[in-house]
Amino acid sequence: MQQFRRPTDPAGVRNRAVLVSVALFDHGVELLDRPGTKRDTKELHRTLSKLGFKVDIHNNLSSKEIDNLFRNESQRPVNDCFLAVLSSHGEEGCVFGADGEPVQLSHIFKYFDNECMEKKAKVFLTQACRGGGLDDGVEVDSALDTSPESVLSSMHQSAPVDTLVMFATPPGYAAFTNLYGSVFLHTFCTLLQEEGNRNLELTRLMTRLSHGVAHNFQAKGRDLAGKRQMPCLMTRMTREVFPFAEARKDSGTAPELSATSLVHSDNVTTQTPSIS
Repeated sequence: MQQFRRPTDPAGVRNRAVLVSVALFDHGVELLDRPGTKRDTKELHRTLSKLGFKVDIHNNLSSKEIDNLFRNESQRPVNDCFLAVLSSHGEEGCVFGADGEPVQLSHIFKYFDNECMEKKAKVFLTQACRGGGLDDGVEVDSALDTSPESVLSSMHQSAPVDTLVMFATPPGYAAFTNLYGSVFLHTFCTLLQEEGNRNLELTRLMTRLSHGVAHNFQAKGRDLAGKRQMPCLMTRMTREVFPFAEARKDSGTAPELSATSLVHSDNVTTQTPSIS
């Protein structure tokens, strides 16, 4: 079954994107501020708005505020696709609020297992470390290095059907960010700014995102030179969805695209941002 993007449904309900970014932490919290987050948020807002998403931005929320936000968002109507971006410091299975307290990702995912979100594509992008490991082949978004298998199992089991989660990095590893933002979210936006990528089926788009980050980024600096990053996909999708595809002007429908299209390196923009 294929599902293509429609800007709105007959009732005027749009696809929605919720951007949660923590750049500044409360006084006394032993986590570094993340100045590049503002640039990521601006680029995401601009890119997704052009694709017809209603974008809501939430900055520097506490852990309880983040939890309550997603509890409420899970009950709001959406057209075909709900997209969430969580950007903060993190460890395996959680991200941190501005108060330094953890927000369990499994709890967030479980909120969307309801009638309102049934048969909707639910996409989560998580820009946060999942440990302190570095990939050979930062200001980093990591606090602790823990990746128990029980946490991975809990996250997968809590994600409802038709949910896709793309992590900036695998379990146990750090995610890159600097004053210019994160390579993960910047690559995502760059892909969506190119028509050939927008028209890809969702999992194929995530493959290109992984390719762009893994092969076209390499950290620089005395301590991090040569380190790389590899995004990690968790999916419970049961159908092909094209949430960013352009509608055809002649028919009003998106082009018939194969979810098994091969990734060609010629179509991936090469980038080598500095981490130092």
